[in-house]
Amino acid sequence: MAEGSLFDETLRAWRYTRDGVIAELENIPASEFSYRPSPASRTVAELARHLIESGLMAAGELSRPDGSFERQSYPEFLREYAGSRAETTEKATLVSLLKTTHAESIARLRQAGSVAMERPIVQFNGEPATRLTWLNHAIAHEEYHRGQIALYARLLGHTPALTRLIEGE
Repeated sequence: MAEGSLFDETLRAWRYTRDGVIAELENIPASEFSYRPSPASRTVAELARHLIESGLMAAGELSRPDGSFERQSYPEFLREYAGSRAETTEKATLVSLLKTTHAESIARLRQAGSVAMERPIVQFNGEPATRLTWLNHAIAHEEYHRGQIALYARLLGHTPALTRLIEGE
């Protein structure tokens, strides 16, 4: 069994989730990163960008002593924490950014510390939650989009990376 606090376990869960997202993206050829299953859907590249931006936003606001998800609008949070860093559609750059921004986010959360993650934060819906609870929400959000990417792979005729792993490929 892994050692450490619930905070440490949560950070390991995020690492597992981010690695899974990266595996699903690496499974889709770069030439298909502009794929969009419907006009209302994001492209593969836009999903990757969204995860980069939202991960930076989550870690940034959760590590901020006066953090509150009602402090400003969602687009303002993305501008504050991600800026233009993810403004690309290139597969290699997006995969690299998913790795480097995740490492930055983990470092930022670790610097804030596990005690800070026990403190409350106001969520987007105005309700309070502990920062650790909200970090778990951010991980679930990333898993949701991981599933979308796996579905896109199926629609493009590819076997999702997790399925391939389970099947021993």
